[in-house]
Amino acid sequence: MIKIRDLEYLSAIEKFRHFGKAASACFVSQPTLSGQLMKLEQQLGLQLVERHRHNVMLTPAGEKLVKDARKVLQAAEDFERSAKNLLDPLAGDLHVGLIPTLAPYLLPHIMKDLTVNMPKVQFYLHEKQTKDLLQQLDEGKLDVLVLPYLEEMEKFDSYHLFDEPFILVTPTSHELSPLKEMTLNDLHDQSILTLEDGHCLKDQALGYCFSAGAKENTSFQATSLETLRHMVGSGIGVTLLPALATYNQAQENICYIPFNSPSPIRKIALIVRPNYSRMECVRAIVASIRNSIGTVITS
Repeated sequence: MIKIRDLEYLSAIEKFRHFGKAASACFVSQPTLSGQLMKLEQQLGLQLVERHRHNVMLTPAGEKLVKDARKVLQAAEDFERSAKNLLDPLAGDLHVGLIPTLAPYLLPHIMKDLTVNMPKVQFYLHEKQTKDLLQQLDEGKLDVLVLPYLEEMEKFDSYHLFDEPFILVTPTSHELSPLKEMTLNDLHDQSILTLEDGHCLKDQALGYCFSAGAKENTSFQATSLETLRHMVGSGIGVTLLPALATYNQAQENICYIPFNSPSPIRKIALIVRPNYSRMECVRAIVASIRNSIGTVITS
């Protein structure tokens, strides 16, 4: 019978490509890990690991089987969580992933209510770009994500939280700055400052801008929304920011101009793996966030 622990050793070798580091991550000695992997190879009748003097790598058979090993490990972890949830579904650790263009602006509005409504849940927050978050959710390293919804998330289950409007941000000297409200057509021929490649917000904002006949300002690409804001404040150009990033951000040299309805938006959703075991917890999070953000943004 193959042991779960042996599958953990194989997964660690694939991750670290080093016996010492893999053993340390598994809290065993290097001889123990190496010996157990050799026993696993004998049991399967397959060579899984290529052992070299200065490095280690998986064989083609090892590369294929480590994927199955991780599915088994994830299933074992889900089994353990399900057992704990029978004791109290609204307790335990919960790892939440968010992107940098949402986390610092959303969390102040939702975390107080989440901790009050779910006092036995220990929230761990992880801030990464969308691609990395989806991979970690798929691997079971994260429990839920709070993200702008994209088509590539179709294989996961999603729960709509709210629609976040985009706001045009201009220097006070800009021709559009006197406007109290605007339409997308007002962006025609405008040059829009954007984030660097890799941020999903860039593609979403530019989609609206291009449809209105605007163009991207390629002279500089920002690494964060705060960099974009400072660029606008310096008179370099105009940009679109999500509404939460504009609240309580009044500056003398910057104007925030909302769009008339229907305004450009990004749809914020909670994303989980299909058949996730802690659905009572998910439903409580969704209800709490919707209630908290309902006093800030009208969905």
